[in-house]
Amino acid sequence: MLTIRREEPDDAEAVARVHIHGWQAGYAGIMPEEVLRRLNVTAWAQRRRDLGTADPEHPFTTLLAEVDGTLAGFTTFGPYRNNQDRGDLDAAHGEVVAMYVEPTRWGDGTARALLAAARDGLVARGWSDYRLWVLEANHRARRFYERAGLSPDGERSTYPVPLAGGRPPVGLVELRYAGRLGG
Repeated sequence: MLTIRREEPDDAEAVARVHIHGWQAGYAGIMPEEVLRRLNVTAWAQRRRDLGTADPEHPFTTLLAEVDGTLAGFTTFGPYRNNQDRGDLDAAHGEVVAMYVEPTRWGDGTARALLAAARDGLVARGWSDYRLWVLEANHRARRFYERAGLSPDGERSTYPVPLAGGRPPVGLVELRYAGRLGG
């Protein structure tokens, strides 16, 4: 039985684990292997705590999908981030900032349920449209979003992936997708 609920502070490690598993499976062959290999649950959980997305007053909301009490995935949504900057928010548009599902649950409806819950949350906060960013090379995610009614709107960005040893980051191209909410 799949249930959707709001993130709580004690969920940070479980969310970080799903986030990392999603990166490692979803970005294999896209992101440098050394980056995927060094991802650390403890560090990512602390970053979640520091961002405070479990706080009800935070501008972004994170919802969790659980199956029989086990975290299957999560989504984070809120106001659109200009230049993907959490400090520069555009209240005219909603955004799905993140959505990751445990790879063993890909294709079982968890992602559809999370996206539906995020859309409902965006509508409840008054938005009639929303946006999200997806790596251009992530064809699986792009097909998912396109089936869900989103489409690229022509905006592109470069996501800098930091490398160890002082080497310059690798730039991965992202595409912005947009869609309508409600009726």
